[in-house]
Amino acid sequence: MTKQHPQSGAGTGATSFPVIRNIGLDGMLVTFSDRLGEASNRAALAFHAALEQVAGEDGIGETSTSLASAFVRFDPLCLSHADLRARLDDLVQSRDWYGAAMPSGRKLWRVPCVYGTDLAPQLAEAADAAGLSEAQAISQLGTARVRVLTIGFAPGQPYLGPLGAEWNLPRLKALQQVPAGALVQAISQFVLFTAPAPTGWRHVGQTAFRCFRPGQAVPIPLTPGDEMVFEPVSRADFMRIRARDETGAGGATSERIAQ
Repeated sequence: MTKQHPQSGAGTGATSFPVIRNIGLDGMLVTFSDRLGEASNRAALAFHAALEQVAGEDGIGETSTSLASAFVRFDPLCLSHADLRARLDDLVQSRDWYGAAMPSGRKLWRVPCVYGTDLAPQLAEAADAAGLSEAQAISQLGTARVRVLTIGFAPGQPYLGPLGAEWNLPRLKALQQVPAGALVQAISQFVLFTAPAPTGWRHVGQTAFRCFRPGQAVPIPLTPGDEMVFEPVSRADFMRIRARDETGAGGATSERIAQ
C-alpha cells in the first residue's frame, strides 16, 4: 500500500496525498504533494514510469510528469472517467511510491560551467544571500549532484535540485534577461535555460550546453530523473569550449547511472 502524506492544501484543512484529479475532459492528474520535495518528486517520476508501460493501451494516451505530479491523457470514448480513476487508484495503492526506485535508464551529466565573471554576474549576490564566500559558493554549487526534477517552460528546459537549505533564496524583485545556457538559482533549485529569456532568478553560472537541439536525432537530451553536475571551469576554458562546440553538448559528458 502506498503511504499517505497529509500536508496543508491550498484551502482550509489538510489534504492527504496522493490525490487524483480530473483535468479537463480527457486528462487526469495524480499529485503526490502540494510542494516540492525529494520524496514527492521521486514518487511522481516512478509513477510516471509505470504509466508509460500502459501508454497506448485501452484509450490511454500521452503521459508526462511535473515536480510532484504525473499526468495522463486518455480517450473518453474508449475509456470512461470512472474506469480510468479506478485503474489509477489501484496503481496508486499498489506500492509506496514515495520510496520507490527511480526509473531505469537515467544518466549522469557532467557539464563545464563558468561561475561568476561577467558571464554570470550574480554569483556574488547569491553567495552573500546564502551566507557564503564566492569560493565557498562555487565549491558547493560546482559539486552538487542535482536531479532533473521536471522539464518545462521551454523545450527541454530542466528544473534541477534540490540544493541545500542555504540556497532557499527568494526570487528577485525585477526581471533580467539571461542567455541560452544560463544556470540560474532560486528556492533551492537550478534552472538551465534553453533560450534567451527574462527571469527573476539569479544568474550564477554559464554553460554552452544546449537543452534543445532541433534537427538532431535526439533533440531533447535530458530526461526527468537524470542527474547533473555543473563542474567549475575558468572563463578562458569556457570560451575555448564554446568556440569549438558544434553539437550543443558544450563539453558535457554523460554516463548511465547504475540501478
